[in-house]
Formats: sequence, structure tokens, C-alpha cells
Amino acid sequence: MQDIVIEVVGPVGDCAVLKVAGEVDVFTAPKLREQIIDLAAKGTVHVIVDLGAVQFLDSTGLGVLVGGLKRLRTQDGSLALVMTTDRISRIFKITGLTAVFASHASVQDAIAADPHWTQAVEGEAGGVAEWVAQQGLTAA
Repeated sequence: MQDIVIEVVGPVGDCAVLKVAGEVDVFTAPKLREQIIDLAAKGTVHVIVDLGAVQFLDSTGLGVLVGGLKRLRTQDGSLALVMTTDRISRIFKITGLTAVFASHASVQDAIAADPHWTQAVEGEAGGVAEWVAQQGLTAA
């Protein structure tokens, strides 16, 4: 069993990125849930969850993401996903959740696709690419 590592990047305005690594399962998913709840409680309601370093995701993890999306939407927020591995993308396709979540190939793509995010980072760094680079979120 591998643990979960969650890094919060931001917030910038009411937006933040959650970089998730490791396994998101019945044992570790509560950490992700609490992080989303904590961000929402502090007014950070536009969240991008970067799943690029996630090796395993089970139904509990999917439930946390769906619950997080519902919670953020009640506060006029959003939750987008970054998926870079076929293994994780396949889980969302099989479950039909690709119709529920906005998914992107990179954090930069996710930010560029959302006008709210774009406005927030342009105010902070002058542009999406600049903010992503400043935060160390560019693809390795």
C-alpha cells in the first residue's frame, strides 16, 4: 500500500491546484476529501486536481472527486481534472465520468479552458503560461 501525497498550489483568488500523487483508495481518499472541504470552506471553489502522479484510483477515490465536484458547484465553483496516464483515464471512461468532469492533458490546458481561472492567473502573473511556470506546474 502506498500513501497519498497532496500538494496545494495557490490559491490564486478563489482558485487552487491539487497535485495528487500515490494511491487514492479507501484508506487515503479521506485525505483528499478533507483537502477539498478545507479549500471550499476558505472560499477556494475553483479547483484543478492533477492526477498525473496517481498510480491507483478506486471507487472511493472516484466518489470523493464526484462529491468534491458537487460541493464546489453548490458554491458556484468547479472541479477539473488533469489526467496524463491511460490507466487513470480509462477508469473515468469505463465509469462514464468523462461526461461529468472537465478533463485536460495538463494544468496549463485546464486553466486556459476556464475563463475564471484565466482571469485569476493573468491578474497574478500576466498570463497562464507564466503562472504555470512560476508554480512549477509545467510538464517534466
